[in-house]
Amino acid sequence: MNIAIIGYGKMGKEIERIALERGHIISLKITSKNAADFNVENLKDTDVAIEFTNPDLAIPNINTCIAAKVPVVVGTTGWYDDYESIKEKVIAANSTLLAATNCSIGVNIFFKVNEVLAKMMNKQPSYAVELDEIHHTQKLDAPSGTGITLAEGVIENLDRKTKWVNQKSNIESELSIISHRINDVPGTHSVKYSSDIDDIEIKHTAHNRQGFALGAVVAAEYIHDKKGIFTMNDVLFN
Repeated sequence: MNIAIIGYGKMGKEIERIALERGHIISLKITSKNAADFNVENLKDTDVAIEFTNPDLAIPNINTCIAAKVPVVVGTTGWYDDYESIKEKVIAANSTLLAATNCSIGVNIFFKVNEVLAKMMNKQPSYAVELDEIHHTQKLDAPSGTGITLAEGVIENLDRKTKWVNQKSNIESELSIISHRINDVPGTHSVKYSSDIDDIEIKHTAHNRQGFALGAVVAAEYIHDKKGIFTMNDVLFN
């Protein structure tokens, strides 16, 4: 495949390395220095785009891919308030989008484990639950998309929680997400259930960016010949 990398920072470079190892060609690399080169004309030889930039750029970048009819994997988070409108545009244009709060294969397995555990804990009201996340200081959104996805997995399966808050809370219906930003931490997420008797905790720790980049390339391989809206669940579990 010919892959366009939109956002050629540390993640983009890791995506490039893995894509080349898997036999793909990088047809376009976009940074802040050559942003004007990201247009429909320059995407004409691209089979799929992978977008890792920032929340302010994600939607314009997706719109460019829609206009070019190029399937796009979006790993940027912080733009999901506009997800439904973007989804409608993709469907109307008969284009392709896979947006993931986290592309890592391990994290997506962790999402599933989190949902199963929350469902089991629904009948155990003596346990309080809290989420904790650590990311690098360049992470602009807090909580992260990964943290929000974990929180949504708990809320959907735990009747006593109806909303998440990005702070400590003693309100029974609120699920606390505690966000930390530390230099050079790829990402650590934990979900902890605590009672007077014991604690139950699940945790995912990323050692580097490789897992996120590999998942993004695998997702690109999955959607490049498809039309519609997809998630990492489609890639990994269907």
